[in-house]
Amino acid sequence: MNDFHKKCAVSLFNGVWDLMEKQDRTPAETDAMIHMAHASRYHWEQVGTAVNLSRGEWQIARVYAISGRSEPALYHAARNLEICLSNQIGDFDLAYAYEGLARAYLIAEHLENFNLYFEKAHHASNQIEKDADKQLLLDDMKQLQIAAEKLG
Repeated sequence: MNDFHKKCAVSLFNGVWDLMEKQDRTPAETDAMIHMAHASRYHWEQVGTAVNLSRGEWQIARVYAISGRSEPALYHAARNLEICLSNQIGDFDLAYAYEGLARAYLIAEHLENFNLYFEKAHHASNQIEKDADKQLLLDDMKQLQIAAEKLG
């Protein structure tokens, strides 16, 4: 049964990435992306570690953010941060937990909270060991900053 859960978790997680990166996603694909992210997180809960749970929550928050749905994005981004902090998960995952909250607050147009978590993500980026991981975060943050500037 554990192999089943792991295979489902990985397959669904990767499928969500494919849909997140799709430029011309249909409403049905957006719905599928959301459902797949939740299903992946469920399967990770059966067999994964705290890091897997954190990344699952991050992915759920991201799909809601790119779907323009701030309330569930905020909820799952906060859950992600809670998992990171309560399990002493740092590095890339902690920085992205802060980035996820910044992104969710940006979607909600709460710029004060966006700025708070954006700064926390930037500070946490200094603790990322792998240069490629750090650059990925900084690139995502640059896109957030551009979007925030458009809001004013």
